[in-house]
Amino acid sequence: MELNKLFKAMVVAVPLLALGACSSTSQSETDTSSNIGNTAGSSTDVNNAGVQTGSAAQILTPEEQQRLKEQELRKEHIIYFDFDRSEVQPQFAEVIQAHGNYLIEHPNVKVLIEGHADERGTPEYNIALGERRAKAVAKYLQSMGVMPSQMTIVSYGEEKPLDLSRTNEGFAKNRRAVLVY
Repeated sequence: MELNKLFKAMVVAVPLLALGACSSTSQSETDTSSNIGNTAGSSTDVNNAGVQTGSAAQILTPEEQQRLKEQELRKEHIIYFDFDRSEVQPQFAEVIQAHGNYLIEHPNVKVLIEGHADERGTPEYNIALGERRAKAVAKYLQSMGVMPSQMTIVSYGEEKPLDLSRTNEGFAKNRRAVLVY
């Protein structure tokens, strides 16, 4: 019998607890709590009554970070050269490596490497210089493991300038190799 009384007391108490937990809030209390939540510059709204919502920042693995970095580097597809030179400069190593890794991972993808020169020099010399520049990039890629069958080389010499200004800056922009997929 004692157990029966205890059970009845619990049944009566549970609805009271539930009823006690469901209280209404006046509009002024909601506005006050909303304003209190907003004092720290947080983004809350009246419906959340001061409760902040959001998502946690996604944490990337080192492999994912490297993949995103290389994806960003591949957006750059121009390798610039010094005047009358065809050696790849160290500042372009990461860009070429990003393209090389992509080509290694995607053996069906082919790239055209265009060689260019500024207009100083004879047309014949500039064609040869553009070819040396394109070959320098291809050699770099091949040393990474890119298959020669994935690469095609063409030299335009001075025929396709990027900048027509005839200034030192314009000439510098025209001395380049371009990776075209």
